[in-house]
Amino acid sequence: MLAAVSPQVIQAVFFGICVLTDLSSLLTRGSGNQEQERQLKKLISLRDWMLAVLAFPVGVVFVVAMFWIIYAYDREMIYPKLLDNFIPGWLNHGMHTTVLPFILIEMRTSHHQYPSRSSVLPAIRTFSIGYILWVVCWVHHVTGMWVYPFLEHIGPGARIIFFGFTTILMNFLYLLGEVLNNYIWDTERKPPSWQGT
Repeated sequence: MLAAVSPQVIQAVFFGICVLTDLSSLLTRGSGNQEQERQLKKLISLRDWMLAVLAFPVGVVFVVAMFWIIYAYDREMIYPKLLDNFIPGWLNHGMHTTVLPFILIEMRTSHHQYPSRSSVLPAIRTFSIGYILWVVCWVHHVTGMWVYPFLEHIGPGARIIFFGFTTILMNFLYLLGEVLNNYIWDTERKPPSWQGT
C-alpha cells in the first residue's frame, strides 16, 4: 500500500495540471494578454512533460501492469485478502485499473507535444532509479519491510533483475506513448478548435 502512494500522487498531480490547463485555456482564450499566453504555454509544456515522463510510464508500469500481474500470480504478495475488509473491490479498481483508460482518454482529447527523447529518457531513468532507491530500498532499510511484499520472496539477484526490467519497461512505455500520441493526432497536427491550446 505504501508503494502506491507515489504513483497515485503522480496521477493526481498530473490530472490536476490537466484541469488547470483546460481552465486556464478557457479563461485566456481571446484575451490577447501575451503574459497569460506565455504562462499557459508553460503550463501546457509541464502537462506534456508529466504525461511523457511520469503519468503514462509510471501509471502503466507500477499502477496497472505490475499490480495486476502480481495480483493474478499471487494476490497475497501485493494486495492481501485482508485488505478486502477495508477497501472495497470497486475502490481497488479505481486505484489500479482506471488509471490506464483515463490516461488514454486524456491522450485522445488533448493534443500533447512529446518532449525530445534526449531530454526525457534520462529523466525517466533518474525517476526509476530514485523511486527504487528511495521508496523501495530506503523504506526496507529503515522499516525492514518491503513496500512490494513479493520482493521478500525473491533473492537479491532477482530484485536487481526486476528493478532493471521495470526501468527498461518504463523507457519502452515512453516510446509507446509517443507513438500512440503521434498515431492519435496524425491527421490533426493541431488541437481541436474547442480546446484553444
